[in-house]
Amino acid sequence: MLKRLLWLALGLLLSACTAATPTPLQETPAAAASPTPGPEITAFDQARRLGRGVNLGNALEAPNEGDWGVLLNEDDFKLIAEAGFDSVRLPVRFSAHALREAPYTIDPAFFERVDWAVDQALKHHLAVIIDLHHYEEMYVAPEGERQRFTALWEQIAARYQAYPDTVYFELMNEPGDALSFSLWNSLLKDALAAARQTNPERAVIIGPVAWYNVNFLPGLVLPPDDRHLIGSFHYYIPFEFTHQGADWMEGSSAWLGTTWQGTEAELRIMRVDFDKAAAWSKAEDRPVYLGEFGAFSTADMASRVRWTAAVARLAESLNMPWAYWEFRAGFGVYDGEVGKWNQSLLDALMDR
Repeated sequence: MLKRLLWLALGLLLSACTAATPTPLQETPAAAASPTPGPEITAFDQARRLGRGVNLGNALEAPNEGDWGVLLNEDDFKLIAEAGFDSVRLPVRFSAHALREAPYTIDPAFFERVDWAVDQALKHHLAVIIDLHHYEEMYVAPEGERQRFTALWEQIAARYQAYPDTVYFELMNEPGDALSFSLWNSLLKDALAAARQTNPERAVIIGPVAWYNVNFLPGLVLPPDDRHLIGSFHYYIPFEFTHQGADWMEGSSAWLGTTWQGTEAELRIMRVDFDKAAAWSKAEDRPVYLGEFGAFSTADMASRVRWTAAVARLAESLNMPWAYWEFRAGFGVYDGEVGKWNQSLLDALMDR
């Protein structure tokens, strides 16, 4: 946790200083015209379809679903769709449900639960991102996890290869700690190659080290010939505001009472950060996805609403799709205990 706070501090300092198998061809008469192929969908098209999204946090990313107080049900997907969201990001802790030794098989029952969640999203006309989340072993000894990481993606990709292109992959959430620039760039190349064996054109989302810190996007090295990749970053700045009172963050109780007023100075910091992502997008000719942003429930609601609206509108102004963190837990846009939306927060997200 100390390392994470140090990375976040560095990020703040940088901000201050300156997202069917083909049928074999049949022989045809020489005079027969070849069919005209349709236009290829680009990564920008793929990113655009994500639109406004929400993370289904604290469920399948927990060590076991339910450990953190959230069990997914069909009503979750129905509510999200009816509220006007376009997509869901599904964080999944595959590493806790796979063998530690080769062939690193993912538990079939767990895979079926992920299938159910993906199917529910599609049933309710939501694009869905399968996000490999909380792979804790990678933070400690990433090189030792290379084969397992690659094997997990071989299995995930093969299982969903026949699914529609509104299913997206995200290689790994927030690489940090021992994952350096060079090591992460090497590991992601192997895992991506494994996924591409069965999904050559599916959109894959990849973010940089230091927990998807926007300042580290320039260090992300993606295969130049793969044009179905979407860059990503997460945004929780100012951290003392968004994580005040978070019980998993040591010292966060001292931040209680921090507000966010939307002053010109506060907005300027935000714009500088988002301009970095936009500059990377332009330089790399790749879209950017804002995969997480949110403020914890212990912050005052008026500040949360102002901050959330500012982030969402800024991302949209730069053509960046987004997903709020998260649906119905500590940051929730929906209050699961009383069974209703935190309406002002939902309105802030949906610009109404």
